[in-house]
Amino acid sequence: MINVYNTMSREKEELVIDNNVIKLFVCGPTVYDYSHIGHARTYISFDVIVRYLKHKGYSVFYLQNITDIDDKIINRAKERNVDPLELSHKFEEEYLKDMQLLNVTNVNFYARATEHMQAIINQIQTLMDKGYAYDTPTGVYFDVSKFEGFAKLSNRKLDDLQNVRISVDSTKKDPKDFALWKKQDEEPYWDSPWGKGRPGWHIEDTAITETYFGPQYNIHGGGLDLIFPHHDAEIAQMEAASGKEPLVEYWMHTGFLNVRGEKMSKSLGNFITIKELLKDYSPETYRFFVLSTHYRSPIDFSDEILKQAENSLNRIRNTGKLLLDYYNSEDIADSNEETVVEDLNNFKDEFFSAMDNDFNTPIALSSLFDYTHKLNKSIASCIISKDTTLEIIDTLKTIENILGIDILVEDSVGSDLSNDILSILTDVREKLRAKKDWDLADKIRDDLSQLDISLEDK
Repeated sequence: MINVYNTMSREKEELVIDNNVIKLFVCGPTVYDYSHIGHARTYISFDVIVRYLKHKGYSVFYLQNITDIDDKIINRAKERNVDPLELSHKFEEEYLKDMQLLNVTNVNFYARATEHMQAIINQIQTLMDKGYAYDTPTGVYFDVSKFEGFAKLSNRKLDDLQNVRISVDSTKKDPKDFALWKKQDEEPYWDSPWGKGRPGWHIEDTAITETYFGPQYNIHGGGLDLIFPHHDAEIAQMEAASGKEPLVEYWMHTGFLNVRGEKMSKSLGNFITIKELLKDYSPETYRFFVLSTHYRSPIDFSDEILKQAENSLNRIRNTGKLLLDYYNSEDIADSNEETVVEDLNNFKDEFFSAMDNDFNTPIALSSLFDYTHKLNKSIASCIISKDTTLEIIDTLKTIENILGIDILVEDSVGSDLSNDILSILTDVREKLRAKKDWDLADKIRDDLSQLDISLEDK
């Protein structure tokens, strides 16, 4: 049984899905620039969620939109004197390359807004016919006063709403009304019953999800910053158009990403693209960093924390190499010591219980880290049988697939300097033992043990 935190109810709920088929939609990027590490945080999180749902036996259709026409795209294209669609499709291609590098591979289909224009126009027409939308000289707008319960996801009252991210337009009946269609004569534009123009931001998502999922589906995901007004607008549009509710059974949102405690922005000089990140850190290190914090919690980026994540992952991978070497060695035990199977079973219970509890990856990783510490000692003591070693390898392969991170590696990871330092420490310890300075020699051994390095005196 999986429990999922539902933003709509503000509670954890049991995930109940008919026929084990999940329709999942996550808001994709507006492709006017290179994608940043905040995007990566959200898409890595949902990639792992999908991986785990598949592990539990669900069939998942994961749909993501690509906003390839928008004010930001048009303005950036004007700055560069290029065609807006040429610009957006260039950055879409770069975004997909970034996702591939980060091993975000479980999206089944990326749907461009511009390739679903007729579906967008049809949905706007439905809202017009039902009296939820009206036409003005500047565009077609959704009348929020006609939809009872507007902003129910963000839990805001209509009378208290401020004009957050909603444009001021004197032709609108109410400043809170939002655009479904923006009229314009400047390229690029599309023909519609209301004149030339292009869609508003919110309508593309519901037109796309209705095309592939129908008026209702299982899970909608995105960043916390999208709840209002974007996701509130989606609910109003689709439920008004279809007459069915709820639009979505489970709403899931990732927390904010900050850089050294501050919101990431170009004005603060702390804006980091995925491409810039991957110049200094491996994709696996960033995945490990992201998964070390719960997807709903805020996450703070810094070089120090990334280095810690890198070191932690390297220690786990070194255990993976030791395990493979042990399996192929002649020193493998004929039978297990009693604690070996118990440690493995406890680890599996802790890892999968954490993932069942709203995909709690930091607890799951903590259980993995603790287990590799015990596993190192068992390998060093040669107390694991070949059959159990193979079972451990199979378990770690399963976890690799869930996390999207390689654990079982053929080569040791870490710098040569670390190995040199270890060699110096062991030499010093041997000299201390020769001088019968047992206390200091034991302290070195015990401290190394805390780093998952086992020394055996022979």
